[in-house]
Amino acid sequence: MPLPHNAAMRKTAKPEAVMPVHDEPGHLIRRAQQLAVARFHEVHGRRATPIQYAILRTLQEHPGIDQVTLAQKIALDTSSTADIATRLEAKGWIERKVMPRRQRSLSLTAEGEDVLLELQPGIELVYQAVLKNLEVGEQETFMRLLRKLVQM
Repeated sequence: MPLPHNAAMRKTAKPEAVMPVHDEPGHLIRRAQQLAVARFHEVHGRRATPIQYAILRTLQEHPGIDQVTLAQKIALDTSSTADIATRLEAKGWIERKVMPRRQRSLSLTAEGEDVLLELQPGIELVYQAVLKNLEVGEQETFMRLLRKLVQM
């Protein structure tokens, strides 16, 4: 009886032919995300998370958008977006209004605007800390390649 494809691969793969985990793209992307989140919290503390910041920024740029559109703009599933929006509403940072077809319109409150104003000056510090090991030209290339990778 033939082995399933994965089992056959295990039988023939040579250890030296396997990429070290620390060189795998997925691992490096995850580590880069960890680094970015850690730097965000070093600069801003725990008042907000990077995804909450992304939501506040998106609502600043697109006041009154619906939750589904917000989820698409920040590349997050609608369920997670709804959960985070509920928490932000409970903090008093956003307002959700029911629209036709059970959609919700989202907008910043005055308190949400204030929080965003407090966070924005530190964002450049976060970026500098994340990219500090790269030269200026490398930073530009890295950002261009990241955009290409995620097709933005």
